[in-house]
Amino acid sequence: MSSDLAAYPISQPGTGIDSRFTIGLALDVADVLAQHGYPPITTGTDLLRVQQALFTLIYQENR
Repeated sequence: MSSDLAAYPISQPGTGIDSRFTIGLALDVADVLAQHGYPPITTGTDLLRVQQALFTLIYQENR
């Protein structure tokens, strides 16, 4: 991490659909959290929260 320029958030694709933003991405992040000692994601509500947090990190402009 040598650059002072933030890489995120990025612009959403013009079509509004980003094929990289999948349930698999959220599940992978959930697995990494569990591997680092955080509670496992076992409910749909928690998985939705992971997806929302990722969406905010990746796409949402600072307000």
